[in-house]
Amino acid sequence: MKRVIGRLIFVFVSGLFRICLSSDPAVAPAGSDGWKLDSQSGNIALYSRLRPNSSLREFKAVGEIDASIRTVHTVIDDVENYSSFMPYTVECRIVKRESGSILFYQRLSPKIVSDRDYTLRVHEKSWRGQNGVVFLHRFEAANEFGPAEQKNFTRVKVCNGGWLLEPAAGSNKTNATYSIDTDNGGKIPAFIANPASEIGIRKLFAAVRQQVKDPKYKATDR
Repeated sequence: MKRVIGRLIFVFVSGLFRICLSSDPAVAPAGSDGWKLDSQSGNIALYSRLRPNSSLREFKAVGEIDASIRTVHTVIDDVENYSSFMPYTVECRIVKRESGSILFYQRLSPKIVSDRDYTLRVHEKSWRGQNGVVFLHRFEAANEFGPAEQKNFTRVKVCNGGWLLEPAAGSNKTNATYSIDTDNGGKIPAFIANPASEIGIRKLFAAVRQQVKDPKYKATDR
């Protein structure tokens, strides 16, 4: 039974959090606004706090990515190709492009649980920071603008968060902060969902760190 639960945690959430692909532009400093450090390994500091009136937790992860900020930004912005490098993504398409934001629909197939789907609105901003240009990808659920809910898929109705990308001082690397607040879709109990979220976020960082090595993204630095 323990093996089954562990496998469910790994497969479902590692898929969901890699894709459910941003919170407030001013990401809260570690230790403030209820954030507590849960763990620190693999060059990732992982924080969490309880959601209001819920046993589920919000998460924030801070880590370095060995690539320029423009390369990392381009990887995260490559929505139309998520199915080629984001595990369990079987469909991902742009619904509409607007000034300063895009709407895209995404469906995941974790295999052990039913397919999850959602539509997100992603806002992109950039500004000049102390060490160079800073990028923010902030997203929230916008299912009312995407395909109608289908009985064969579990609709994720809460999915808010973001990526804050800042140039690392004195190097061609990126300091990345990822935040996520989601219901995961369906009725997954907190004692499974919360530990699973931590696994999924680490897998997300691993996926981005691998994808930035593709030369087609580095070409954007020229």
